[in-house]
Amino acid sequence: MKRLTSAITIIAAVTLLLLSNIRPALADGIIIINPPPPEVNPYLTVKYHHVTVTIEDQVATTHVDQVFVNESRRQVEGVYVFPLPQGATINDFAMWVDGKRLEGEVLPADQARRIYEDIVRRQRDPALLEYIGRNTFRASIFPIAPGAEKRVEIEYTQILPMDNGLVHYSYPLDTERFSPKPIHDVSINIEIHSREAIKAVYSPSHPVDVERRGEHNATVGYEEEEVLPKSDFELYYTVSQQDIGLNLLSYAQEGEDGFFLMLLAPRVEVEGREIVAKDLLLVLDTSGSMRGAKIEQAKKALNYVLDHLNAEDRFNLVAFSTGVRTFGRGMSDLDARPAAKKWVSGLVAKGGTNINRALEEALAQVEPGRPTILIFLTDGLATEGVVGTEDILRNVKEAAPENVRIFTFGVGDDVNTILLDRLAREHRGASAYVRPGQHIDEEVSAFYAKVSAPVLSDIQVDFGDIHVGDTYPYPLPDLFVGSQIVVVGRYRGGGETTITVRGLVNGREQTFEFPNVRFNTQGGTEFIPRLWATRKIGYLLNQIRLHGESEELVQEIVELAVRYGILTPYTSFLVNQDAQVFSEKGRRSTAEREYRVLATATPAAPSGKVAVDEAERRTQLEKSETATGATGQAVKVVGDKAFLLRDGVWIDTTFDAERMKPIKVGFMSEEYMEMLNTHPEWGAYFAVGERVLVVLAGQAYQVVPEGEGERFAVPTSLPTPTPRSPLPQVATPTPRLPIATAVPHPDAPTCQGAMAGIVLPALAALLFSRRHP
Repeated sequence: MKRLTSAITIIAAVTLLLLSNIRPALADGIIIINPPPPEVNPYLTVKYHHVTVTIEDQVATTHVDQVFVNESRRQVEGVYVFPLPQGATINDFAMWVDGKRLEGEVLPADQARRIYEDIVRRQRDPALLEYIGRNTFRASIFPIAPGAEKRVEIEYTQILPMDNGLVHYSYPLDTERFSPKPIHDVSINIEIHSREAIKAVYSPSHPVDVERRGEHNATVGYEEEEVLPKSDFELYYTVSQQDIGLNLLSYAQEGEDGFFLMLLAPRVEVEGREIVAKDLLLVLDTSGSMRGAKIEQAKKALNYVLDHLNAEDRFNLVAFSTGVRTFGRGMSDLDARPAAKKWVSGLVAKGGTNINRALEEALAQVEPGRPTILIFLTDGLATEGVVGTEDILRNVKEAAPENVRIFTFGVGDDVNTILLDRLAREHRGASAYVRPGQHIDEEVSAFYAKVSAPVLSDIQVDFGDIHVGDTYPYPLPDLFVGSQIVVVGRYRGGGETTITVRGLVNGREQTFEFPNVRFNTQGGTEFIPRLWATRKIGYLLNQIRLHGESEELVQEIVELAVRYGILTPYTSFLVNQDAQVFSEKGRRSTAEREYRVLATATPAAPSGKVAVDEAERRTQLEKSETATGATGQAVKVVGDKAFLLRDGVWIDTTFDAERMKPIKVGFMSEEYMEMLNTHPEWGAYFAVGERVLVVLAGQAYQVVPEGEGERFAVPTSLPTPTPRSPLPQVATPTPRLPIATAVPHPDAPTCQGAMAGIVLPALAALLFSRRHP
């Protein structure tokens, strides 16, 4: 037993060494069994994983509660290992065995490093290479009976870094490689308390719910069931005393254009005079198909909006079927609300659907210069008057002043998604769909709660001396109380600059300056390129859906999908073993093949369940705020790299089969271990699997079975990599480039500023949607 305990201690120590050297974010706590039972995974299954965090002015206290299950048929001994963030201090650790509280210890990085190679070679599991950090906490656990559960609680405190008002919290949640089965219950709850006002709250890794309680407090929640988490949990929040907060993250590789993410958020609490006075037009379909529950829910939605108008707002109501009726001859103030509610109660569903006339009569009431929101709700296709989609769009474009924003709601599946999406897109609004089973009043009320209090409209951004382009979203939406705008884009050069934000507040221009904003010239936040590529793919897919197929757009989708490993229903070619994507010629051939299928496919109908599903999926990609994307058995993402599984080998998508000759590295060989010791940051890439082909500092390395590798000198210094593609073109060469002119208008049939050498995701999904309606 003493010998066994000693072996376990070594395994824990070396595993922890792994923790100490490669990245600050690691897998969360695991229990390693030694020796591993032959019939099960060498790690205990995680039953549940609950995390509670309190952040008080950058001091984060994290409490972890985990339950592990021994699913083997025999009693085992294990070691609990937890990677600690840099600078973290253990407050408490709790586990009892036979009534005794177990003790644990923090293993420093230098101690773990001495037995690093021995540990890795004993386990022979490359997944441990991902399990890395600074220091590691460990505790031995014995016995663990067959079928028994072990509950572990650990609490630690750390001081979170702040960079120019931006605070970053990370929790190691990646258990994919270590829990043999999905985790039944995963939850993270974070309470943020700050003396400075909190502006933006943003997670690039997970879909979170954010509840704001005044300027200084916020709650962030994430829950999921039956899941194997595939990425660490990341959270950013910003603090500022200014009325508008702006913070920026960036990433760049030397010799290539960089990527940035900008967070723009207003104060949560504003005085009435700071809210932009607006006009509101509510245009409601009252055709016969709205009869019954639909019309009653729509009436509730109208009453909700009327009840939540601001003091200086004005409104009018438009009901349409075969004909058009308006509540007033022009815009009304709040004194007219009782009469408007009575008018709403008398609405009856009957007749056809004259969309064109309804929109023209509503837009005739818009006063130029006054911010106007038009909410358009319909459950069907145009059947009266002008019914052609292009004709309606052209008429609306001629009638709508620049100051109107059109927000469309399609009720049910029998709606013209092309018309609704283009109306919203071409007039700086947004489209949404109320699907069967959803309630109109709930969806419209939730939407209006977000846009009821605008604080800045017609936003323009000047990035000073930094040349910016290819930004999403474009154009920028208006900024509302309690909301935030997440902007991603490309930039050339780097360094510090002053960003200037301009917009209108009640017809008057307001200017906000943010000095000393830094764009990295090398390195930075690795998730940004993939988030940018995800949004761009969504944008390109919507361009194809709304304006028709284009071979150039299909080619760009393939390039982006391959490079960043963005696996979606539209990019299923990524998991096709026969898809040749590891050369420029191969990707071009793949794009040509997929375009031919698109060009010969039956055009998709603009209405129906499939059409609405497609509209929602592609728009979700275009507006995505998370960068992890979907990965599976054939696609993995590590940092800024993507890997595809081909014939048992995980291949880096930046590998060029026509131009690169890989060096063969034997698995667990001296060269293999020396590479990890010399360049510990490479460990995350080697952790993808036992057979990996990865491009590092311009050189390709292929991990092969031990004994089949080459003898070579491991580089101690890294050469500057040669860019494998030309820099992306920016739409205008002016050195001072506001966002509003940085990318082509969404109406454009082709997308400029294409990146010729960026590789990976969206086309196959697009094909999938055509092949499988």
